[in-house]
Amino acid sequence: MELYIVLKVIWALLLGVLLTGLAVMVGMDMGVGTLLRFVGKNDGERRTALAIIGPHWDGNQVWFILGGGAIFAAFPTLYATSFSTFYVVMILLLFSMIMRPVAFEYRSKVDARKWRDTWDWAFLISGAVPMIIYGAAFGNVLQGVGFHFSWDGQYYQDESFIWYLLNPFALMCGVLSLALAVHQGGAMLMIRGEGPIAERARRFAIGGGLLAAVLFVIGGVWIAFIKGFAFTQKVNPGMPATPLGGPDVVMRAGAWLDNFHTYPLLWVLPALGVLGMVGGPLMLLANKPIIGWWLGAIAWVGVIFTAGGAMFPFLMPSTTAPAQSLTVWNASGSAYNLAWMLAFSLVFVPIILTYTSWAFRVMKGKVHTETVVADDHSY
Repeated sequence: MELYIVLKVIWALLLGVLLTGLAVMVGMDMGVGTLLRFVGKNDGERRTALAIIGPHWDGNQVWFILGGGAIFAAFPTLYATSFSTFYVVMILLLFSMIMRPVAFEYRSKVDARKWRDTWDWAFLISGAVPMIIYGAAFGNVLQGVGFHFSWDGQYYQDESFIWYLLNPFALMCGVLSLALAVHQGGAMLMIRGEGPIAERARRFAIGGGLLAAVLFVIGGVWIAFIKGFAFTQKVNPGMPATPLGGPDVVMRAGAWLDNFHTYPLLWVLPALGVLGMVGGPLMLLANKPIIGWWLGAIAWVGVIFTAGGAMFPFLMPSTTAPAQSLTVWNASGSAYNLAWMLAFSLVFVPIILTYTSWAFRVMKGKVHTETVVADDHSY
């Protein structure tokens, strides 16, 4: 097999890993922000919840940068097309995420209830909206996106962005994403919180995990009736990196299940998802939040790699010009580019994982509300 093809496959897998890391680490913080007003019944409890993720939330943003950077460098055509297609959605995502660091910095600057309540709402919005958009994006690409290219490679968008946001399947995927984030965030609040905060977080986290399981199963049934995409002829993985002049693609119901029928081992992926979504709440119910948190992470692995396994090698299929759909084969960067990126990733991703693990280990332990309230410099 050509080295170029191997590099394409490796980067498709790495993209899934980076998107999973983003979902687990950033999603955990988003989940805490979403739950802030519900697990904290007074200012001290809310400050405690913020102090639990305070040392880590900005470091976890590295996964957001890594995910976007990987798409930009490894799949430049996908980056350019997706960011253009979802431009309005991306702006909404960025504005909602910008609210969060501002809320962290300004919430406790004024000792006034209305002031702090306003920023608590900002945490809710900046936690829930990005996770809904994140999940909805997966729902959008699974249904296909309306775009095409002209003969000179110029991109054209053929559908309104409103349909991307408001169609039922995408919204269901968005709620699934938010439910998993609530589970992760609630588990972290149990791990480092205590008393009423931990007890309230457990209820929400259990509900989030079980809701995610129900939606995941519904989505699995729904996907069998959605028109997926499939090649009508044998494809050369070493094809030129251009969406023009590619092999014919057909849209038909159930096509996203073809890979699972061809490679039955892939059914392990949705099984992992269900295991994490059901097992996580059970562990929280048994007051084992660390195991529950890790099972929530496994749930994310199952969900994201199930979507990737169903779509492979498609990355962003086109409903208006299926033959111009973006795939792992025709949307990647050069072999030289992918090789150098892989070398850097093999160095820096382990460093990031090591530092993140070290930071959580050093700052482990319970966060006490009385300590937070007595500290004028805490969140």
